[in-house]
Amino acid sequence: MGVQRVVILGAAGRDFHNFNCLCRGVEDVRVVAFTATQIPDIEGRTYPAELAGELYPQGIPIRPEEELEALIREHDVDQVWFSYSDVSHLHVMHLASRVVGWGPHFVLCSVPRTMLAARCPVIAVTAVRTGAGKSQTTRFLARHLRDRGLRAVAVRHPMPYGDLARQACQRFASYEDLDLHHTTIEEREEYEPYIDHGLVVYAGVDYHQILERAEAEADVILWDGGNNDTPFYRPDLHITVLDPHRPGDEEAYYPGETNLLMADVLLVNKVGTASPEGVERVLESCRRLNPTAEVLRCRSAITVAQPELIRGRRAVVVEDGPTLTHGGMSRGAGWYAAQSAGAAEIVDPRPYAVGSIAETYAKYPNAAGILPAMGYGDQQIQDLLATLEAVPADVIVEGTPIELRRLIQPSKPIADVRYELEPLEPGRLEARVDEVLAGRVG
Repeated sequence: MGVQRVVILGAAGRDFHNFNCLCRGVEDVRVVAFTATQIPDIEGRTYPAELAGELYPQGIPIRPEEELEALIREHDVDQVWFSYSDVSHLHVMHLASRVVGWGPHFVLCSVPRTMLAARCPVIAVTAVRTGAGKSQTTRFLARHLRDRGLRAVAVRHPMPYGDLARQACQRFASYEDLDLHHTTIEEREEYEPYIDHGLVVYAGVDYHQILERAEAEADVILWDGGNNDTPFYRPDLHITVLDPHRPGDEEAYYPGETNLLMADVLLVNKVGTASPEGVERVLESCRRLNPTAEVLRCRSAITVAQPELIRGRRAVVVEDGPTLTHGGMSRGAGWYAAQSAGAAEIVDPRPYAVGSIAETYAKYPNAAGILPAMGYGDQQIQDLLATLEAVPADVIVEGTPIELRRLIQPSKPIADVRYELEPLEPGRLEARVDEVLAGRVG
């Protein structure tokens, strides 16, 4: 077939990992470009030569996905590899239909062939949709491992939105590390809770290098997946989290359905706030699609540090950005906390949205009434602050996993909301973990 010219469709994460696993140093494959979508302002960069390898002395350009047809024509592309997550099956097939009509093969990469083998045990936590509760599950497991006297290190799915060469391998153990790496709000939402619990978390671009570093200080690696992507490391135990607030999505989104089918344990989370009908529909999907998996039900236990700040007052609710955007949710822990704490009103921030926040509402109308904590760059963080200042509310209810005060100083008081996994059948998840680790560690 000769040298195959490839475009990799991505969103600054899975695309780079697929390249590193399947293309780097491979003579008969040439990646002519990556494309970028989902995340603002990640195109226009170059995947650097020091990461791409000697076959790419100029690096690899990263172009907007809107330019895909032009890239195919310009480079006479043979294959297009789809390499990002949390999109509907319909989205994938519409894109595939266009690509094969333009000429190239449309490729979905193998999951096992892109999973790296670790020397120590790996417990992978994935999900069927963004915002189902992966990170709180990973934190729950980390506490259990620490109670057993084991060193647990979390490895987080990539979010390299800055200088890719400098972000090849990042280790976060303190808030100073977050500042050192110039992390975005989206990155902090994932890393801060680990630091709050005294845990180390790795992330970056080159997950071969990250694995070597993590193995050097871990008895057990906890893979904390991004969006609904599949694991980068081969798991000894694969746990997939499902969200009954979005029943049916577990078999309608890519590659979340793959995680459901591959899982050893299925956690149906948020049963305390979802409808009984939604919970039962998701449980039925578990039984039908993966009948050999162990199925456990959990709550996402929500607490408010100062509920008196909310009671009887007008509140603007800030939620985790990706959960409201490509995750498709219309409310999260902050909204439920504001309701339970007795807010007089949850103020709709849309009429007061500034700049890129207004653009986010236009693109994701499902977020109506709640403010997504968007902060992929300095300007967007300033737009978020300006929006918060403009909303006629008495208090900010912060449903993100971070403390916004570390980045912005709004004039309104902030009521912090936290949420942690609470299994409804205590001991079963821990017993499954202990069974997998028996004889291997500790």
